[in-house]
Amino acid sequence: MTEVFYPDRGDRPPATLTEPTSLALLNAMQQRAIALSSPVVPGAIEVSTNYVQQGQGDPPILLLHGFDSSVLEFRRLLPLLATQHETWAIDLLGFGFTERSPRLAITPDTIDAHLYSVWNTVIQRPVVLVGASMGGAAAIAFTLAHPDAVQQLILIGSAGYGVGPNLSRLFIQPLGLLATRFLSNPRVRQSISERAYFDPRLASPDAAACTNLHLANPGWAQALISFTQSGGYRSYKHQLHRIQVPTTIVWGRGDRILGTGDALHFHRAIPQSKLVWIENCGHVPHLEQPEKTQWGIQG
Repeated sequence: MTEVFYPDRGDRPPATLTEPTSLALLNAMQQRAIALSSPVVPGAIEVSTNYVQQGQGDPPILLLHGFDSSVLEFRRLLPLLATQHETWAIDLLGFGFTERSPRLAITPDTIDAHLYSVWNTVIQRPVVLVGASMGGAAAIAFTLAHPDAVQQLILIGSAGYGVGPNLSRLFIQPLGLLATRFLSNPRVRQSISERAYFDPRLASPDAAACTNLHLANPGWAQALISFTQSGGYRSYKHQLHRIQVPTTIVWGRGDRILGTGDALHFHRAIPQSKLVWIENCGHVPHLEQPEKTQWGIQG
């Protein structure tokens, strides 16, 4: 078992990873120094980047996690995809177990620069790009900026159509550290996790441990503050018509985080798109219905 210590846990006992898929993906994690080269990055910076790579077969699949999450989000989906495809999952800049450099502001532009550097360093051929929730917005931004790097786009309960609440004021010091302390509270995180599932019983102790393991990484709070102060991902609804690759929109019929309206909006706005509804499923189909999500990606 792997113990998980919360940054504000006080006398609370640590959580543990117990499920085989969680432990297997944790043990499969690798780190690689990725050199960033972009006009939005000051000077030459290398970022120790956390990723998982499994399987063989073209086209390669690249998985992008949601807000304040990590590659562990794909613990149930990645092994299924890897039976037929070379499958990658990476921790985006500022998130998960990827290094948080104090020299880098965490913004959508620097996240994209880091993602492109990862793709250009270790994959180097067009991918099936899969983004879940905030990772969907990151996938849309990447597809628009680097169309030659993407063969197909998959959006799972994706952000990036509507504009969410502007929380940047809450993350101005000293409120920023108070806000991150609130977000690191196990009860708060458990409540969010339960809401993400159609069946809240799936928000198990193992799921909580997967959600919280990265919080103890150096710079977690500062990176979250930096990203939130940047305004985060905006709406791409007026640019979606520029996406020219086949796109599949996978959405839980019972999504209580983003609702279901944006699924239809994405489908209407993206030219070569199809919409796959998953019944009895919430905001995280890749965790709640991984086999059906696999079919939505590969079917």
